[in-house]
Amino acid sequence: MRKEDKGIIIEQLGQKLKEYPHFYLVDVTGLNSVRTAAMRRTCFKNEVKMVLVKNTLLHKAFENSEIDYTPLYETLKGTTAVLFTQVANAPAKMLKDIISKNPKGVTTPALKAAYAEEGFYVGADQLDALCAIKSKKELIADIVAMLQSPVQGVISALESGANTIHGVLETLAEKGE
Repeated sequence: MRKEDKGIIIEQLGQKLKEYPHFYLVDVTGLNSVRTAAMRRTCFKNEVKMVLVKNTLLHKAFENSEIDYTPLYETLKGTTAVLFTQVANAPAKMLKDIISKNPKGVTTPALKAAYAEEGFYVGADQLDALCAIKSKKELIADIVAMLQSPVQGVISALESGANTIHGVLETLAEKGE
């Protein structure tokens, strides 16, 4: 590969690092073309951008970045795919699903590391922690549910109070006759 081509690829990777707030480094060593194509389709459905990169070029893109990606350097071995995403937990859930469908004894794809929510997650054992990160939509839904619960309590208390008053009034009306 020519030096000019390498420079272009490093620049493109740098732009992706700025464009996407979260990314995962995934070991795809040993994936055949059928499984790789299936993984790409799954990525597309989950709005995840999958890019196969040379480790040295990714390392240079990390070095040129404003963020210090030093904790990820030691994971740049073997065949690496970078999964870029806008939603922090989407690739983790996708990887967990793909891994659960693996034939017995197959260990790829495997999480090497991730940069999500401005934190570093190194190692395949971090997959569950990454799945537990809530997306923006999930957080908004939780907040709306918390805001609705006190209002619903007040409404039900008012309704039960109205029923009680109505029952008392009916009883008084019957006694008066």
